[in-house]
Amino acid sequence: MRVTGQGKRTEGICRGLALGFIVAVAMFAWPIMGPIMGSASEAAAQQPAAAHPTTVVSNIRVGAHPGETRVVIDLNTEITYDAFVLPQPYRVVLDLPEVGWRLPAKPLPSGVGQLDKLRYGLFSPGVTRVVLDMKGPVRIKKTFLLKPKNGHAYRLVMDLQGVSPAVFRTVLSEQRKARRAKGTPRPVAAPAATGASAEVAASGGTVPRTTEKISGAGLIAGPVPVPKSTQKPRTPRKMVIAIDAGHGGVDPGTIGADGQFEKNITLKMARELRDVLRKTGRYKVVLTRNKDIFLRLRQRVAVARAAGADLFISIHADSTRNRKVRGLSVYTLSERASDKEAASLAEKENKADLIAGIDLTGESPDVTNILIDLAQRESMNQSAQFATQLVKELRKSTKLLRKTHRFAGFAVLKAPDMPSVLIELGFLSNPQDEKALQSRRYRAMLAHAILRGIDTHFKGVEEARRN
Repeated sequence: MRVTGQGKRTEGICRGLALGFIVAVAMFAWPIMGPIMGSASEAAAQQPAAAHPTTVVSNIRVGAHPGETRVVIDLNTEITYDAFVLPQPYRVVLDLPEVGWRLPAKPLPSGVGQLDKLRYGLFSPGVTRVVLDMKGPVRIKKTFLLKPKNGHAYRLVMDLQGVSPAVFRTVLSEQRKARRAKGTPRPVAAPAATGASAEVAASGGTVPRTTEKISGAGLIAGPVPVPKSTQKPRTPRKMVIAIDAGHGGVDPGTIGADGQFEKNITLKMARELRDVLRKTGRYKVVLTRNKDIFLRLRQRVAVARAAGADLFISIHADSTRNRKVRGLSVYTLSERASDKEAASLAEKENKADLIAGIDLTGESPDVTNILIDLAQRESMNQSAQFATQLVKELRKSTKLLRKTHRFAGFAVLKAPDMPSVLIELGFLSNPQDEKALQSRRYRAMLAHAILRGIDTHFKGVEEARRN
């Protein structure tokens, strides 16, 4: 059953969620993404607290006991919570109200009992998520909230018990039954349209109304036709650029050599590029996220399409075990990866939903696969042409990775009607790249180079239309 609580003992087993993302299930490996590493104080410093949080987490402790692993979270107030397990890979998810984090200066728990690693962050407005990666199948034996006593704050306690795969399958079955009986779904990410509305409004634009249905790869169907106007010609509309800051919230992305989180670097770069584009007066800009919050991969694309984006730019930063490797690269969608490194990167980025503890049960193959249909060919061609222009301009401003333009099956680039690229700003595993990306001056230089690439792209599109 699902485990919920509010200041009293609650026993149960959590609700089951089978995994549908075929590629991610087959190749999942958390070390590729990188857990929240370093000290807890460093992690908390990069996880903005909720605005005026009423609840603050002051510590997370994990202890190994005979037959079970105990997780204890110290809080300043009584709260409600929701806990459940996930398979493939084995995870325990704990949803809390949006909280602030004030953790002590020590490493986050890892490798204790059944626990491998843990991470936390804002999952959706009003919901903070803690995800625990487990070494094997577990059940939630019990959860309870202890009131302050003997100098202790409120303590949320969760006891996890290792079980066999057969018992775990029974756990999942009981969870499903409990969910159907209760009829109350757990918190989920905000609808994409809401996110689009908020972000476009923040950029000074509006979201066009649409009655489009969700289809195909779980994205909004083609754009709504605009009837020809009988009025006098108006000033040509500004092109809409969608900028996607990779990762966010409970998904930190990769961790830099100096402890920088990819999700923070990408958001800073997205804002810098937005500001540079706006100042030209030629473009409208929409950010898929403008704060530290998690978005599903298909939500990011849906935000851009709801805004009528003419171009989609997803911003990321890479990492590798070889700390000497550095340089920027640009990726576009392809059925086949250009090399093993590109394929590995796509696999890593396509696992973002898994990292955040998303329930992919019920996703149809059309939603979860990353195969390319014929409708995307033209978009893919335009994406490749845009990437070529970007590489030319970026080469003038920064060091590029060898074979700068690469190809792979990125789920976030799969929109059939919108040229899309993914820019890897550099390697956070390389001290030079990481230091440079922390510099606003350097990010501004990159933003202006990207602007030049965008300008050249649309000039080419216009010339092609005239011919």
